[in-house]
Amino acid sequence: ITMIGVSHLENRGTRENILKAKMEICTGLPDGAPLVLNADNDLLPTADVPTRLKAVWFGIDAENADVRAVDVETGTNGTTFKIIDKEYGTFDAAIPTAGVHTVYDALAAYAAATRLGLDAARCAAALATYQTTGMRQHIVKKGGVTFIEDCYNASPDSMRAALSVLKALPNVRKIALLGDMLELGDASESGHRETGEWAADAGVSLLIAYGPNSAVMAEAAKKRGIATVHCQTAAEVLQYLQQSVRPGDAVLAKASHAMKLDEILADFYAALPQA
Repeated sequence: ITMIGVSHLENRGTRENILKAKMEICTGLPDGAPLVLNADNDLLPTADVPTRLKAVWFGIDAENADVRAVDVETGTNGTTFKIIDKEYGTFDAAIPTAGVHTVYDALAAYAAATRLGLDAARCAAALATYQTTGMRQHIVKKGGVTFIEDCYNASPDSMRAALSVLKALPNVRKIALLGDMLELGDASESGHRETGEWAADAGVSLLIAYGPNSAVMAEAAKKRGIATVHCQTAAEVLQYLQQSVRPGDAVLAKASHAMKLDEILADFYAALPQA
């Protein structure tokens, strides 16, 4: 279990209820099975893990974690860190993705694999061969523009993480195409408003906010002095991309999958000069 955030809040009502729902995974696990949990999440350490299971905690900040990452260095070419495993020792590791948040996913995979009996050293080394799928933080270059394709899903937590990756890129001009985040329930307005503020903190040159829920995102960014447009249709988004994006820029595209940013990007790419 990687985190208890605010995704699915619309259906579950509270984060505590989301925790309860995620912990239902325990009923399907046999006695002695490992259950891998994020020790840095504020709610997960309060979970009631059945004693018949083997809890394996991973993290970066939590010094008591069973599996911990230290010396994390992240950049556009990937991320390096050391894995300190209380059971198997210390290993150098690297992943071809940017952002500290991706280290948590790597630690979760390593912890699960090793506790299921795979060799720890081989597991640590194998992290370097990870490949993104389904437009999950997929960094590509098209027409001299660096795109962070992150169109599969979105929540305030993942928006903030993706914006931190955009901020770290060396490109002078940074454009954020951010669309509606769905299933947030009562947390929707605050989540979208905070995302607009985070976009400003990331130093974006232009925010293209897309969808009805993103109106407050655009409003918050404008208040922070960021150039912002709010679009209601895919055609508007495509038009602003075509007007605004130029070689040398970095573009982050992120929203809930139902917003179909992948289709907008496909239309934008099709119009670029073919190398």
